[in-house]
Amino acid sequence: MLDFLAAIGRGVLGACRGAGAVAVFGIEGLSHIVRPPFFGRLFGRALLEIGFFSLPVVAMTAVFTGMVLALQSYTGFSRFSAQGAVANLVVLSVTRELGPVLAGLMVAGRVGAAMAAELGTMRVTDQIDALSTLSTHPMKYLVAPRLLAGIVALPLLVLIADILGVMGGFIVSTLKLGFNVSTYLTNTVNFVQTDDVVSGLVKAGVFGFLIALMGCYQGYNSKGGAQGVGAATTNAVVVASILILAFDYVLTEMFFAR
Repeated sequence: MLDFLAAIGRGVLGACRGAGAVAVFGIEGLSHIVRPPFFGRLFGRALLEIGFFSLPVVAMTAVFTGMVLALQSYTGFSRFSAQGAVANLVVLSVTRELGPVLAGLMVAGRVGAAMAAELGTMRVTDQIDALSTLSTHPMKYLVAPRLLAGIVALPLLVLIADILGVMGGFIVSTLKLGFNVSTYLTNTVNFVQTDDVVSGLVKAGVFGFLIALMGCYQGYNSKGGAQGVGAATTNAVVVASILILAFDYVLTEMFFAR
């Protein structure tokens, strides 16, 4: 019994120690964003990698999510003769939840793994230590531009995902389910509010920071050669995905709990 309790205690202390290390790493990375010098070229490269190159997968995810949401909501609402609420449900679900969360998960799988692999390879090949010998702070050169790029790029991706997700629901509703075009658009515009879109964009900014943070942290602290880099890549995606879902609940509670 005591051994079991000791194992639980070690696990809790290890989790607290890991959370503290990530928090310190994130605060240090954010501090380097506001302190000169700033490597604009690296920021632009990271912004292009996170934002532009992730656009196809985020766009496809958003469109098909909107389509499926329209079909499923129509099936459910038709049982209560409330088919007219399909447009309201689609725009609300996409802007508040599905747009930020699905975009975050897609970017975490694509970009978080790439960041962890890149920085992990630099760590095990001593390239990060070489930066220090050249009087270049590794956090400022490698981490800060990626953190800022994640914060900036993901809201832009989510804004596009919101538009495409609503468009996917519109296409299915009007072409397959027989909704009137003008009525559907009117219901969508009249129902959506600024808070719905803004809350999704704020979530996206937080998710972008978490994705970049975990990718950089796992890669920056990886060890053990190729096996360590592989473990860092896996951990970056898994932990970032869990944090996205956890912070989604926290932010939803902050925005919409009454």
